[in-house]
Amino acid sequence: MSRYGDQVAALAVPLRTAGDLDALIDRAAGTRVVMLGEASHGTHEFYHWRSAITQRLLEEHGFSFVAVEGDWPDCARVDASVRALPGGVEDPREALYEYDRWPAWMWANEEIVDFTRRLRQLNAGRAKPAGFHGLDVYSLWESLREILVYLRDHDPDQVPGALRAYRCFEPFAEDPQAYAWATRFVDATCEPDVIRLLTELRERATARETEFGLWQNAAVVAGAEHYYRAMVHGGARAWNVRDRHMDETLDRLLEHYGPGSKAVVWAHNTHVGDARATDQSRHGEVTLGELARDRYGADNVLLVGFGSHRGTVVAGQSWGAPMEVMGVPPARDDSLEDILHATAPARALFTFPREDPPPLLIDELAHRAIGVVYRPERERWGNYVPTTLGERYDAFLWFDETTALRALHTASVQVHEPETYPSGV
Repeated sequence: MSRYGDQVAALAVPLRTAGDLDALIDRAAGTRVVMLGEASHGTHEFYHWRSAITQRLLEEHGFSFVAVEGDWPDCARVDASVRALPGGVEDPREALYEYDRWPAWMWANEEIVDFTRRLRQLNAGRAKPAGFHGLDVYSLWESLREILVYLRDHDPDQVPGALRAYRCFEPFAEDPQAYAWATRFVDATCEPDVIRLLTELRERATARETEFGLWQNAAVVAGAEHYYRAMVHGGARAWNVRDRHMDETLDRLLEHYGPGSKAVVWAHNTHVGDARATDQSRHGEVTLGELARDRYGADNVLLVGFGSHRGTVVAGQSWGAPMEVMGVPPARDDSLEDILHATAPARALFTFPREDPPPLLIDELAHRAIGVVYRPERERWGNYVPTTLGERYDAFLWFDETTALRALHTASVQVHEPETYPSGV
């Protein structure tokens, strides 16, 4: 472990205030997409420092919007609030409190309330307000309902096509697993109705906010239907459907915001990092960060990972289980987190050199990943991704000890579709 000590000392910038982020902000200035990760979905420090980085990018370099690993309809309510759009509530907290799909705490938490309130204030002084959008693929039924409501009010002639798709899914009672298994064993696919709906709505898509949201909800329905069919086959297929959908949504948003637009993305390290620097690639998985580097060029994309050694986190012991504040044990011996615990400041920023990387950045090391499902007692046998740090990310934020985020509501919420894998990242 001592072989890395001098390298860590040379790279680490202690983090005390947002002013200590200068090297990262300068590096991000010339990029089009900045992706900010997290080693777990339920950690206060990750949300707090992503907010600090994002606020500086919005204020100092004119980034256009924030896109998160969340559902499009839920995030659209928050977006309407932060941009003061017609129908949007004045306080984003009200919109965030409406998140009801497990795990609601990912976005319905006080950390996001703080950020979105600042975003609304910032937007009051911007010529073009910065948006808040969801990239994920899960909201099949919610997006179908949004489409029906919009068409009934604005284009009744299009309602029959949307109803045809909705009624195809209706027998499955909003149970994605029931639909997925039906497509495998009785060929009960809704794909033709979904494709027809998507084609019809694509033809009417315009630059107006409402029309763009309509088209995006249709794209979510198509992506979700594809995802659930892929899910029953296991392996990398469903994972890749999901990350490719997020990649396509991000690109659609950049096009919608217009020439020169720039995005900040918030998602788990397992989506933000480049899969080619991990065993994800060996398993046939692609990631959002990898796809963005390929689409926009590595020089136009900044991938930032996050990590910690020990502390507390919000998670559930199984999918749909009540949220808990769990203890995160000290990291596994010889892992990246173990090395940084022994050699790095308690909070630090690492901005990686473009040339001549030291061994810390080119050796393969185990790197912790905690999802919304977490069993701390099993961590030694899981929760670690073999990683070449300097190839997976362009920068890294380190916190030796972290604390659980503050959820808005702790009562049970609706349990909908399962994530790709039991870890829930």
